[in-house]
Amino acid sequence: MTEKNDELKEQLDDYKSNVAEDTKLTVTLDKELIFVARTNRGYEIDFDAKVEWGCMPTEGLLASAAGCMAIDMVSFLRKMRCEISAFVIETTGHRNPTPPQYFTGMDLHIKITGTGITEKKMARAVSLSKDKYCSVYHTLRPDIQHKVTWEVTEG
Repeated sequence: MTEKNDELKEQLDDYKSNVAEDTKLTVTLDKELIFVARTNRGYEIDFDAKVEWGCMPTEGLLASAAGCMAIDMVSFLRKMRCEISAFVIETTGHRNPTPPQYFTGMDLHIKITGTGITEKKMARAVSLSKDKYCSVYHTLRPDIQHKVTWEVTEG
């Protein structure tokens, strides 16, 4: 079992090793209260205070947390020899009702379809992402409640 854990750790270290120490992007006023965030690689996200032409920044943060966990989990499960044909995370963020309206909690419900996916492997993948590898989750407030559930469909 130790040899298998060492192999998984080595593969995960490779996966995370190409992350730059500094991340740069720009946020530029487009019009009214609409801003365009551009990464150094040229990807764009529109932020809009009125949520007419883009997402709220908090939606972007919630999507980033779910996206980070999704990338981690699919990578981990594939390394555990799981075949994944579908993966969706339905995410709900719970916010403080008064300013600052930070996230007090988030619920992530994973719907995954594939073969070789067991409860034990799912629990391990969630634990690895949440407790060790998900950079976004570890950037959030330490008191945030983070609930992850899942349903596995064989196929």
